[in-house]
Amino acid sequence: MLTSTHLLKQRRFAPLFVTQLLNAFNDNLYKNAMVLFVVYSVYNSAAAETVFSGVASAVFILPFFLLSAMSGQLADMRDKARIIRMVKAAEIGIMTVGAAGLLMAWQGMLTEMVAIPLMMLALLAMGVHSTFFGPIKYAILPQHLKREEVLAGTGLVEAGTYIAIMGGTIVAGFVSVQVAALLVIGIAIIGYLTSRHVPPAPPFVEGQAMDRHIIRASIALVRNTMHNREVFYAILAISFFWTIGAVLFIQFPPLAKNVLMASKEVASLFLVIFSIGVAIGSVAINALLKGAVSARYSPMSVIFMGLFVAAFYWVCHLWDGVPHGSELMDVATFIAQPLAPLVLFTLLLIAIAGGMFVVPLYAFLTTKVDPSQASRAVAANNIVNSGAMVGGSVLALGLSAAGVPLVEQVLLSAAMCLISAWLGYRLYAAEKLAALPAE
Repeated sequence: MLTSTHLLKQRRFAPLFVTQLLNAFNDNLYKNAMVLFVVYSVYNSAAAETVFSGVASAVFILPFFLLSAMSGQLADMRDKARIIRMVKAAEIGIMTVGAAGLLMAWQGMLTEMVAIPLMMLALLAMGVHSTFFGPIKYAILPQHLKREEVLAGTGLVEAGTYIAIMGGTIVAGFVSVQVAALLVIGIAIIGYLTSRHVPPAPPFVEGQAMDRHIIRASIALVRNTMHNREVFYAILAISFFWTIGAVLFIQFPPLAKNVLMASKEVASLFLVIFSIGVAIGSVAINALLKGAVSARYSPMSVIFMGLFVAAFYWVCHLWDGVPHGSELMDVATFIAQPLAPLVLFTLLLIAIAGGMFVVPLYAFLTTKVDPSQASRAVAANNIVNSGAMVGGSVLALGLSAAGVPLVEQVLLSAAMCLISAWLGYRLYAAEKLAALPAE
């Protein structure tokens, strides 16, 4: 991994890496435990399951849209390490509320009236938590790493995030909901303890005034960031990528259950494969670029992603001819199906290509702006990202409400990759223009 591995042994990176890894693990353990339990144990309708999955995604994303401006300003104006410790302490209380909802749902106590609202409240609070943590995990890197290490550090953060997503998804699919409820509290406590070892990261400029008006601050933040063409196209490309990701992630659990006739463990396996692929892509692109921050491979990567999504659509269409009984297939039965290796392989390739596309773009946000503005650049990206992901969620819900089959929705995701490729091309053009010597 070139300059990557030595970073994992150093205090200027390792505590942050472990803290964000535990954060991503807990987010996904909780969210997937909740969604899978409700999809498989509460509802019995593909439309209702897709709506719940979409609403859960929208609830988690909403704080990014509303509060990213404040979180970006705060991260640039205060010690980033101190903010990390504060949000990790808050996570312990949030997960306690979420665990209560999970346990009530497990016991069948007021499931729809109290348990599900409690779980959604905790999910919303975790969205707020991640809104304040998100800008820091990228913006702190240029402060603690050398310039030539930033892409490697970004790749490790992305790879670690998706390995953690994989871990959280596996655990959510394979442990009982009551065990998941206890785990999310325990992991939150461990995450707080590791956060205490993150080195100080004071603001570059002291005494800056914060704009607490949410709408005005959000508009100003995005406007002030977008004047840089490289950052502008990086944000657009990342945001459209996550629009596609939102559609795919909403589709996975209902598609596994209703199209592939597979159990929640298989739905978890899909997300695991996806996470492994993004982690592989995150590391591979650093090796190809040799530490340089460049969008050189981004357009081709997302074109391949679109082709692999189309292949996944084709395999799902063929699956209709696979005989199965009335019971949902467990992992062993699913893997024994003739087309199962193709399903998993196409998912893996989708994710590898996606990781290779998006990881360099995050590095643009922290290396193409003044270091004192890095958190706000990431926050501006989060605002646009969250709007795009909510748009993707609404699109998926609208397609389901209109009666468009889940498999056909996958094909739409493949077509959307062409727009991402165009945005990646525009970013690379802006990158080459910026590299020309000034006249």
